[in-house]
This record gives sequence, structure tokens and C-alpha cells, in this order.
Amino acid sequence: MRALITDPAAPGGLRLGETPDPVPAPDEALVRVTATSLNHGEASLARQGAPAGAVLGWDAAGVVVRPAGDGSSPPAGTPVITLGMAGAWAEQRAVHTGMMGTVPEGADPGAISTIPVAGLSALRALRRLGPVLGRRVLITGATGGVGRYAVQLARLAGAHVIASTGDPAAHGDTLRALGADEVLAGPENVDEPVHGVLDMVGGHHLVAAYDRLAPGGTLVAVGRVTGEGESFPYPMLSGDRGHDRSIVSFYLPGESGLGPDLTWLAAKVAAGVLTPQIAWRGPLDKAAEAIDALLGRRLHGKAVLDIA
Repeated sequence: MRALITDPAAPGGLRLGETPDPVPAPDEALVRVTATSLNHGEASLARQGAPAGAVLGWDAAGVVVRPAGDGSSPPAGTPVITLGMAGAWAEQRAVHTGMMGTVPEGADPGAISTIPVAGLSALRALRRLGPVLGRRVLITGATGGVGRYAVQLARLAGAHVIASTGDPAAHGDTLRALGADEVLAGPENVDEPVHGVLDMVGGHHLVAAYDRLAPGGTLVAVGRVTGEGESFPYPMLSGDRGHDRSIVSFYLPGESGLGPDLTWLAAKVAAGVLTPQIAWRGPLDKAAEAIDALLGRRLHGKAVLDIA
């Protein structure tokens, strides 16, 4: 089968080539991939750290070619959305049935492929905050793939949504259209305490966002795009600055029971309730171009590769 293969000698560290078809385990289905979307983490891995000859890729939409041998997958011919730690940048992938959801007939595979990492991370992180109806929720890094889904889902959940972005003038209208009530240039500009924070950035942004938490509030640390550590100045963690405030770490591969959430998110995207905000779309052999734009912070939204 055709696949994007890591190759340190190739331009951009990737080349389009042939690789053996995957062999599914009994609890895996074989899926023909029709579209895949890119994430910052796997794009970084493609440029540094991935062994030669690997087929990367986390997110993919496609169609079941061979059902799982243990009977736990949808039947052949079913459109599906899939998540895995590798294998999406290819014409076929073997997927554990617990990391797969079904997709409405006729849905755009490119739009569906944006869901697994970005949509699931936003949904599962938002649930860590508990009920948010009528409560103030701050989302940092709101212009990224996870951030845009988080803005929409928080609005659907009834929150007053505050979106933090480095350039409100450029992205304010888009974020408001997605459901943001306020768009600010950094968490330090939040004027009143918030019940919850979904932080996609890390570093000093996380510290500033934590400082805006109301007593009993929770910050979910989802992303680390700055590469910075966090330093909390004295006495930010003292009780008189806000009692019982929590920081919760988040790691999507450690989550379980993802199939029903993938199916739910796919239905919402297919119905137009959620919009994936695709910023770049092209064929598999243009992946290096998309990765350059993604790592260079020139993409605000998702990049999609169509696989014929």
C-alpha cells in the first residue's frame, strides 16, 4: 500500500512510498483510509525523533474493509472515524475497535478526520470541569484545533466562553462565530474569576490562567506548545489567594471508552452543529507543505490530507 514513510534523507523527513499492508489483531478492524488530519505532536515527530521507515499519523476517517475477528467492530463497508498512535498516513490502517466510531453516510471524510485528537481532547477535558451551564470557562490557545472544538463544545454546554488568543484582532470574529462570548489577548486580561480553564499552551499562560480561577475552580492542562515549564510565584498557591483550586493533567491515550464519543462527535460534525475549521487541505504527497505551515504556526485550524 502507499504511505508516507519517515526518511531522514528526504525533503521534510517524509517520502511517499510502498509499505506492507497492516495485519489486524483479532480486536482490530482493517480500515481503508480516505482522509487524515495533522496534529502538532505527530508533525514534530515526523521532523525529529521518528525512526526511519515508520508510518505516523493519529487521526483518520475511512471505511471498514475487514471487520475485527472477534466481532467487536462495525461490518465491512461502514464509514468510520479512527484514532491510533500510528498508521493514519497510509491507504490502510489496523484499528483497535475501542478507538473507532461510526460516521453518518455521506459525511465529508476530511471534516470527520479532524475529530479524534482535537475533538476528543476538547470533549474529555471539558468534562473534567463538571457542569458548566451558566459558568465562566476560559480556553487558552483557542485558535488551534483543540481550542476551536473546545469553544464550540463549551458553548453547547451552556458556558460563558472566554477565548484567549495571541491575536484577537485577526481571530476575534472567527472565535465569536464559533461561540466565544469574549476574545482576549492572554489570560492575564480576564477581568473576573472563572469556574474552569482548558489550557492548550502551558508555561506562563497556564500560570496566568490558574491565577484567574475562582475558589473551587479547575484548570485542565491539555497542551504544552510553548515548551516552557511553569513557575508559580509566591504566594499564588496560598489559600487566601483562592481556596481549593485544582490543576488536572490530561493525556488522551490514557482515556478509555472513546468509541461512543467519536460516534457522537462525528454526528455533530456531519450535521453542521460543530465545524472543524479546516485551514489547509491537499493530497497525501503535499504533506510536507502542510507540516511546514503547521509547525511554523501559520495554520489556525486543522490541516487535512485526502487519500485517494
